[in-house]
Amino acid sequence: MSKTVRLSPAQVETARKRRLAAMRMQEIEGNPLNADDVAMFEMFEREAWTHEQCRAYILGAATRLAAE
Repeated sequence: MSKTVRLSPAQVETARKRRLAAMRMQEIEGNPLNADDVAMFEMFEREAWTHEQCRAYILGAATRLAAE
């Protein structure tokens, strides 16, 4: 059985702080994240996904949208 890789609580907190700072910059630039985007990033933090897992999820979602 393979072990599921998760971020540590400290790493999740660092990612959360980075996300909040990025969201503020996006707002300043007039391009705020929508509710779905915020929910997705909050899910990443709640599930403590690694950056690679997040990237794979986003790329998979983009591929599905492009195929529609």
